[in-house]
Amino acid sequence: MNLAAATTEPPSASWTARLAGARATRRLVNTGFHVHAKHRMKRLAAMDPVEVQKRTLRGLVARARDTRFGRDHGFSAIATVDDFQRRVPVRTYETLWDDYLKANYPVFDDLTWPGRIPYLALTSGTTQGATKYIPVSREMVRSNRKAAQTMVAAHLTARPDSRLFEGRMFFLGGTTQLEEPAPGVRQGDLSGIAAIELSSLLRPYTFPPLDLALESDWDRKLALLAERSLSEPITLVSGVPSWLLMLFQRVLELSGKSTIGEVWPMLEMVVHGGVKFDPYEQAFRDVVGRSDVRLQETYPCSEGFIAYGDPQTGLLRLLVDHGIFYEFVSVSEYDPTAAPKARRWLGDVETGVDYVIVVSTCAGMWAHVIGDTIRFESLDPPLIRFTGRTKYTLSAFGEHLINEEIEAAIAAAASETRTSVRDWHVGPVFTGSLGYHQYVIEFNNRVEEPARFRDLLDEDLLRRNADYAAHRVAGVGMPAPGLILTRPGAFEAWMRRRGKLGGQNKVPRMDGSGALTRDLVAFVRESNLVEADVSPGAPPDS
Repeated sequence: MNLAAATTEPPSASWTARLAGARATRRLVNTGFHVHAKHRMKRLAAMDPVEVQKRTLRGLVARARDTRFGRDHGFSAIATVDDFQRRVPVRTYETLWDDYLKANYPVFDDLTWPGRIPYLALTSGTTQGATKYIPVSREMVRSNRKAAQTMVAAHLTARPDSRLFEGRMFFLGGTTQLEEPAPGVRQGDLSGIAAIELSSLLRPYTFPPLDLALESDWDRKLALLAERSLSEPITLVSGVPSWLLMLFQRVLELSGKSTIGEVWPMLEMVVHGGVKFDPYEQAFRDVVGRSDVRLQETYPCSEGFIAYGDPQTGLLRLLVDHGIFYEFVSVSEYDPTAAPKARRWLGDVETGVDYVIVVSTCAGMWAHVIGDTIRFESLDPPLIRFTGRTKYTLSAFGEHLINEEIEAAIAAAASETRTSVRDWHVGPVFTGSLGYHQYVIEFNNRVEEPARFRDLLDEDLLRRNADYAAHRVAGVGMPAPGLILTRPGAFEAWMRRRGKLGGQNKVPRMDGSGALTRDLVAFVRESNLVEADVSPGAPPDS
C-alpha cells in the first residue's frame, strides 16, 4: 500500500510551519538549540557511563518482563548484568527471526517488546542479499532522535557561532514511501521512517520536502534533489559517502561551481556513516573545498544509533543513555555458531581489543550481534573506532584479511599516488590450485600508474598482516592481486542492475565466496566500463 496520503502534513500545520520557518523564528530556534547543547554536553561530561548502562539494562528488562521473550528468559529474576548474561544467549538476527519473529511477521505484538511494533526497517545482508526486518518501536524512534540531537549538540558546543538552524539540513536518504503489510505496521527504509516521524515544526529546517522524499525512482530523485537544493541555504548534508559523492557531482554540474562550499556558502557539516571513511576522506575534502566544513562521522545502524564523532578527539563517542545496552565479544573468540567464552560490557571492557558489538535495545533486539566490530580507545568517556564487519573478512586461501586492513591499505595507496577512491570491492578468484584476490576500484580522478597502485596496496597488506604475507611467498603462494579500474559510474550502474541503488544501500566491499566478485567483474567487462586491467602478478621483491 502506498502511504503518501497518510504521510502528508495536515492543512492545520501549514501556518505553524510558516511561522517556524520565518527568519526571526529561525534565529530564536538556533539560539535555543545552543542553550540546549550546553546543558546536554554538561550532562554527558558528568555522566558515569558504567552506572548509566546498569540502569539502562534494568529499565529494558523491566519494560519487557511480560513479553513472550521476557517470560521465556526469566526477566522477572534478572537484577544484574551477570543475571542477564546467564539467562539471555547472544543471538544473530537469523536466530532471533527464526525463534520469535518469523511465524508472526508482519505483526509483532508483545513478542520481544511490549505492544505492537509500528515500523520495520528493511535492510539486506550485505553479501547474502536476504532482506531483514528490523523492529523499530516508538521508543526506538525517540532513541534515534535523542542520539541525533546529541550529535548536533556536540557540534554546536564546538562551534559557538554555528547557524545550523538558520538554514536547512539536507538528509539524503531512501524513499519515505512505506508499505503497510498489516494494520498499524509500516515497513521500508529507515531514513524514510525517520522522515515520516519528523515533526511538522522541524520541516522548515530540513530538506527535502516530504513530496520529494516520497519519490521512489532514485535517478529521478537524485536529479530533483540536486536541482532544488541549489537555491536552498544548506547548513548540513548527511548520507552514505558514495551516494553523497554522486549528489555532489550532479550539484556541481548544474551549478557550474567547482566546489560544494561555493554552492552552499552556509554549509557547516557533512555527516557521513555506514562505511569506513578513510578511502573517501580526500575526495570529500577536495569536493567540499573549504576547511571550515566539518566532516562529521556517525555510527547509525538499523538496530539503533550507536555513536557519533566527537569533535574534540575525532573518535566515535558511544551513546550510553538512550535505551541501548552494549556488550562486546572479542573478535578472536567470536564464533557465530557457538556461545562466546566471555561477554564483556562497559564495566569490564578493555582498550586496544577488537570486539564484536552486541546490543539489547528498546525495540526488543536482545543480545543481538549487529555484525560490526569496534575497538575502544578510551573508557571514560567511552570512545571507539569502527573497525569493520564480522562478515567482511577475506580468507579464501587462509590469508585472514579483515575489512580494516584492506580499507587502510587502499587509503595508503591512494595517498601515495595522489588519487582518491569513490567505491571498491574485493573478492577471491579461484583458478587452478592457486587463486588470487581481485580488486575492482572506481576512482574520482585518473590513476596514471595502475600497476603501481596495486603494488603499493599489496605491500601495505604484507606489512599489516602476517598471515597474508605467509600466503604471498614467492613461488608457492598467491600472486599479487588483480586490479580492475572502472570508468566513472560503474558501481552505480551495477547497483542499479541489482536493484540496490540509492538510499541506505551500500556497495558490498568484500565477498568471501567470490560470487559477487564474479558478477561485478563480468558486468563491468560486458558493459565496457573497464578503464584499466592489471593482471595478477608475482609478489613484490622482499
